[in-house]
Amino acid sequence: MLAHVAEHPWVADARATPDGVIVVWPDPAATTAGPRPGPLLREHLDHWAEVYDWVYQDALGRHSDDLDLSGWRASDTGLPLPVEHMRDWLARTVGLALAHQPKRVLEIGCGTGLLAHRLHPHLRGYVGTDVARAAVQRLGDAGLPRTAFVQAAAHETTADTVRAAMDAIFGPGVAPDCVLLNSVTQCFPGLDYLGEVLRQALATVSDGGTVIVGDIRHSGLLTEHFTWLERARDPGSGESDLDARVRAAIAADEELSFAPQAVAAVLAAQDRPVRVSLHARTMAEDSELTRYRYDLVVHVGPGMSDVAAPVRTISWSEQPGPDLAATLRTTLADRPVVVSNIPNALLRDTPTAVTPYALRQAVHGLDAAVLLDAYDPCLLAVAAPAACGVLSVEVLSDADRAAGPDAHEPLAGFVRRRLPEVLRDHLRRRAPGSRPPRIVVADAGDRGTR
Repeated sequence: MLAHVAEHPWVADARATPDGVIVVWPDPAATTAGPRPGPLLREHLDHWAEVYDWVYQDALGRHSDDLDLSGWRASDTGLPLPVEHMRDWLARTVGLALAHQPKRVLEIGCGTGLLAHRLHPHLRGYVGTDVARAAVQRLGDAGLPRTAFVQAAAHETTADTVRAAMDAIFGPGVAPDCVLLNSVTQCFPGLDYLGEVLRQALATVSDGGTVIVGDIRHSGLLTEHFTWLERARDPGSGESDLDARVRAAIAADEELSFAPQAVAAVLAAQDRPVRVSLHARTMAEDSELTRYRYDLVVHVGPGMSDVAAPVRTISWSEQPGPDLAATLRTTLADRPVVVSNIPNALLRDTPTAVTPYALRQAVHGLDAAVLLDAYDPCLLAVAAPAACGVLSVEVLSDADRAAGPDAHEPLAGFVRRRLPEVLRDHLRRRAPGSRPPRIVVADAGDRGTR
């Protein structure tokens, strides 16, 4: 049976242990991200496509044509997220996209059209792609003016079908000035795939445009997030085994989380200049969408906004006075300035802590941005004008200063589960009537050679 396992094209090496277990090493081609995904990675993508196609067909969260919240449930309770919270969530994302005054938007992973319905009236053209056929068909049937919808995966941004839709909506050969990926990266298998998607997005967007990656799960907050979830799921249990439960939950987590540092190498490899801004989620309600997620905006090309004058940086600990809004507005009046090291009150219980929402309220009406610290996701900052909160890729590349892991990647766990299933089916075909042995995937640190 060992020979039959070793011959499978998804296997680089296979070895039998003394107790009869077959240990396999996946062939790297089976999990490659690009330019075409390998078969194991493709299975991971297909799994999420099937999940969302089913969710969108059922449309259990559909409130109206422009507010289909199917699939949006709280991780701690399993209940639908409050409608008003989701409206706030939508408003923040739409505001972030429109702040850069785009005219032509390509949205990768448009889902039920939550953003499409709100963005298209402000644009000359909008094209949305999604893997779920049900979502694409429903949005196409809605007849939104100056829009097109294409069934395509995130790594198919440069596919002929997507280019044809952009030509029809934007004009032949005209590029989008904003490529938007909002709340989709959690379904990606890992950083290699994320990098492939980003490379295509950056190659597609016009100079002076933006690539907005929104609603990202921050890997530096995974322990905080899962501690919060485990306490909510089992409030009556003691704290003695909490750490073990949290570690097990993180290991079993099937969604991608990453810190800003995880994309630094991809951005640094671009031919065009790029800079980055990191934005806190500033919704009013305290939920996982506010606590543990952030937005990353890549400003592309020589036309990107910049601030000519030197930017002052003031630490929040230096700010006196009990009136947050008055104090902050006084400080921001002498611009350009960044107020940094603001503890996030949703994550840190300190006297100087402030919620992202309170900061948003304090700077309402100003040209200012509520930002996330590049290295510590429990810290916030405020930049005025907003353009002075843009960072160089070199800042992101300083991984030694970052808190927590660069990423949690679900692909390895998927391969550990799926590859043995595929190989057992292969053995049943190659050796009918035999009982397949136990098959395990080797740890990433172990090396096998054929």
